Amino acid sequence: METLVTFKVSIVLHPILYHCMETKERILRKANELYLRYGVRSVTMDDIAEQSGVSKKTIYQFFVDKDELIEAVLQAEVEESEQSCNADKATAVNAVDEVFKAMEQLEEMFRNMNPSLVYDLQKYHPRAYRHIEKHKSEFVYQMIRDNLHKGIAEGLYRPEINIAILSKFRVESMMVPFSPEFQSKARYNIADLESEILLHFLYGIATPKGYKLIQKYQQVRLKNLTADEKKLVK
Repeated sequence: METLVTFKVSIVLHPILYHCMETKERILRKANELYLRYGVRSVTMDDIAEQSGVSKKTIYQFFVDKDELIEAVLQAEVEESEQSCNADKATAVNAVDEVFKAMEQLEEMFRNMNPSLVYDLQKYHPRAYRHIEKHKSEFVYQMIRDNLHKGIAEGLYRPEINIAILSKFRVESMMVPFSPEFQSKARYNIADLESEILLHFLYGIATPKGYKLIQKYQQVRLKNLTADEKKLVK
């Protein structure tokens, strides 16, 4: 009898739980979309509720406050990014190929990102921003180290480079385009700035063999860009 009761309760609860999870995911997706487009400071809980098609009360059933919602959005983004990086690492045919796969991911991520997003997180939501810092200083740092070791072993990167220093340098250089001082003088999209900085780094560590391979991948990359994107990288 107890088993039968449990089974009946499970049948009743399953669609309810599924609906709750679907609602939560919809809120997270819409919040992420709005934060990327407008920055976190200018997007209110009312905006997210309206765009998600739910009440603000429903949002607060899942998230205590805006800080918790932002943390959940960032955590989901970090997990997705790490999965993509691991997949690229597993399928890349060489170290340079892996970097160009990463560049493609960065361009997709930053193409429509509001430049104020990172600054807003740092200043107004430091607890949430720690998710980015942890991801950057641990996961991204280790991915770069692994790539540098791989590139040296393949004869694509110069063997005398200091891996620890350059890994740290590369991690920090990723944040340069988000600096308010840098943005005030820059006239380019964040995605194009990130790609240019990454290419500069890559050419700087390459051997003659690696340099030729970088040029080959860059030609393919430029060929695949849209007409508007090509104008931006010239």
